[in-house]
Amino acid sequence: MKRGFLWAAAAAACLFLSGCAMGEATGENTVAGNQALLEGSYEEALTLFQKAAGQGETAVLALRGEGLAFMGLARYEEAEKAFQEALEAADDKMPENQKDIRLHLASAQFRQDKYEDAISTCNEILDGETTDADAYFIRGASSLFLGNDSDARKDFDAAAAAAPEDYDLFLNIYECYVQISQSAVGNEYLERALNITGEDAEHYYNRGRIYYYLGNYTEAESELLVPVDEKYEPAMYLMGQVYLALGDYARGGGIYQEIQSEFGESASCYNGLAQCSIAEGNYDMALSYIAQGLALEGNQGKQELYFNEIVAYEKKLDFATAKTKAEEYVNRYPSDEAGQKEWEFLSTR
Repeated sequence: MKRGFLWAAAAAACLFLSGCAMGEATGENTVAGNQALLEGSYEEALTLFQKAAGQGETAVLALRGEGLAFMGLARYEEAEKAFQEALEAADDKMPENQKDIRLHLASAQFRQDKYEDAISTCNEILDGETTDADAYFIRGASSLFLGNDSDARKDFDAAAAAAPEDYDLFLNIYECYVQISQSAVGNEYLERALNITGEDAEHYYNRGRIYYYLGNYTEAESELLVPVDEKYEPAMYLMGQVYLALGDYARGGGIYQEIQSEFGESASCYNGLAQCSIAEGNYDMALSYIAQGLALEGNQGKQELYFNEIVAYEKKLDFATAKTKAEEYVNRYPSDEAGQKEWEFLSTR
């Protein structure tokens, strides 16, 4: 069962929950490790956090960082151990830090299908605490995958009550139900998200996201017109995806070019241009865009480029190169199930 959707809302999204945050790191290696996490450089982050621990930097922050790096590397058992050790190192006088670590611990347990353990960890968070949306969500998702639909629904509703304007929460609940082929139930939560009021660019963008997930691309386009006109960058990216879904590849490519002109080059823009070219059947142009994106500094946004590189070679019927690229991809991103499936498919050809 695919569960890579959880907490997929930002760079390194599979790692970072929306709840409480730890104190600001001051150790040189810890600070550098946190930056490496944000860039998706998990091996580098792990090395830095282990160095931080060895050099006497704040133990709880170094151990927490190790856990997050292990999560990014899909080494969930080791992540669980690191979070347990971080919890032991946490000061009892700082309950918010303990809650932060427990939330990540529950995530690591969930990803190992240790649903009972994840529920137990969330129970510790929610003992006397009735307003933590993240803990309710993780416990609800765990109950859902255990087949306890009623308990799941109660926790999802509690999470929604605790964070009634959190669009990401409603989208994640929706994805949970999609994974068990109950999208009709999930749609109920998306409909609730559409009732969130607001007239600024971010609200229009989020309503556009909801319609996009519902497959109502015309309504998504309509909602996005306002924030796109205001040059709200996330909305511009999403509009590109809407045009792709509508089959309007020229307008899709045009908006990615507009983003480049307005905000500068980015791996995400080159990925959008590559997607448009793939959809049009121009695979060599797609590979050219991918090469330009991969040549940029940093790692942000490059995972999608590497994945679509595989797709482009498959479309060219160059299965040998596609297989090589798929092997490289799963080594870089071992937690991505879509990449694993591509590798398995190409390995049989």
